[in-house]
Amino acid sequence: MMAARKPSARKKPSRDAEKDALALLKEDHQRVRGLLSELDQATDKDPSKREKLLATIEQELKVHTKIEEDVFYPAFFDAAHKGDDRELYFEAVEEHHVVDLVLPEIQNTDPSTEQFAAKAKVLKDLVEHHADEEESEMFPRARKLMNHEVLMRLGQELARAKESAQADMSRG
Repeated sequence: MMAARKPSARKKPSRDAEKDALALLKEDHQRVRGLLSELDQATDKDPSKREKLLATIEQELKVHTKIEEDVFYPAFFDAAHKGDDRELYFEAVEEHHVVDLVLPEIQNTDPSTEQFAAKAKVLKDLVEHHADEEESEMFPRARKLMNHEVLMRLGQELARAKESAQADMSRG
C-alpha cells in the first residue's frame, strides 16, 4: 500500500511564471490600455471614479516600469548588437521617464475639470505609443535575439519581480 503524498510545502508558482517575458509584458500592456480607456471615458461628473482609476493606473505603471527596467530592458540591451536595437532600449527608458513626469501633473489636477481629461488623454497617448512601439519593434527583435529558453527564464524573473514590486507597494 502506498503512503499518501504530503502536500508540497513549496509555494505554487504563479500563472505568470509559466509565460515567456513578451507574453507577460503584453498582458500588462493590455490591462493598462483598458484602464486608460476607462479613464478616458470617465466623465467629470464622476471625479471619484477618475481618481480611483488614476490610482490603479499609477500602480500598474509603476510595477510594470520597474520590472521592465530591472529585468527585461537589461537583458534586451545585453542581447542587442546593432545600434538600432540599442536605440530602442534608450528610447523605451526615456518614454518611461516622460510618463513619470506626466503622472504627477494629472494627480495634482482636479479630476472634475477639463484639464484633467486633457492630461489623462495625453497619458493615454504616451502609454499607448510606448506599448505599441515595444510590441511592434522591440518585442520582435527580442524574439530574434533571445531563444525560447531565455524568454521563458526572463518571464519567470519578471513574474517574481512583479510579485515583489506589488508586495512592496501594498506595504506602502
